[in-house]
Amino acid sequence: MAHQKGIIKLKGTIGDITFYHTKDGHLAKGKTTLDAARIATDPNFALTRQNGTEFGEAAKAGKVLRRSINTLVSKAHDRHVTSRLTKLMLKIVKLDATSIRGLRTVGTSIILPSSITLLKSFNFNLNSLLADVLKATYSVNTTTGVITIASITPINDIVAPTGATHVSFIGGWAKVDFPNKTYNTDYTNTVNLPIDGTTSAVTLTPTSVPTGTGTNVYVLEVQFFQLVNGIQYAMKNNSYNALGILQIA
Repeated sequence: MAHQKGIIKLKGTIGDITFYHTKDGHLAKGKTTLDAARIATDPNFALTRQNGTEFGEAAKAGKVLRRSINTLVSKAHDRHVTSRLTKLMLKIVKLDATSIRGLRTVGTSIILPSSITLLKSFNFNLNSLLADVLKATYSVNTTTGVITIASITPINDIVAPTGATHVSFIGGWAKVDFPNKTYNTDYTNTVNLPIDGTTSAVTLTPTSVPTGTGTNVYVLEVQFFQLVNGIQYAMKNNSYNALGILQIA
């Protein structure tokens, strides 16, 4: 894949080169000469098939995780979140030390401390990282799913975008079954605070405990609003909102 430069941008195919446009700009790529049937059967492409299978596993794992908290992801994500999460899941796939290459899965390796460390660091919106936005200390009770911010003074503990007058906090507890690609999720109450010097506590409690089996994923979202004539409006189509994974259990 190459970027097109110059004044005139092309679309379509000329010879073996296809020109096209994406959010990343005007691109060009060469046609492949490989036959799909050959890739699927030729022993020389065994590694290619194995890599493809594991990439598919990573993509499916990322998809089920996104869907499990889609209510929150829809309000806090960057345009590369899908590819970033797939890349992360592929790293987790490769941590599977018991399955043969090509059959390694997220479901097998997700319980490893190294996998948990990778996933706990994930932010769904690179334009607004949770650690950069929320400076107050929080805790997560993995038995009840309750997220607590014992003391927060928004004007000091929140890095808000210019024009924001209010901030909201909402948590989620998803039980994600990576082997079967299923999930069950419960969200917490929402706490909305003015961005001022008032100090208060925030307690976010799930409506219930998610049913089923799987990996417990605890997330927190910070949303920004601007108050105009008594109505709070989302800031710049939610692009300033932060959503991060707090804990995996």
